Amino acid sequence: MKVFLVPLIFFLVGLAITIIGSLFKLMHWPGANSILITGTLLEVLAIVFLIYLLIKKSNGNN
Repeated sequence: MKVFLVPLIFFLVGLAITIIGSLFKLMHWPGANSILITGTLLEVLAIVFLIYLLIKKSNGNN
């Protein structure tokens, strides 16, 4: 279970950054687009890394 902790933390940080970017977008503050893109990319990278770990773990059990 510890193996999945790193992607989970990356995903939660990306989610927080995306929420902050949404707040910036709603308030029409500058920099909202770059914050949203950064948060979304971090979420995607965390999911891809989690999928990689799941595939690696399932291949190791065979």
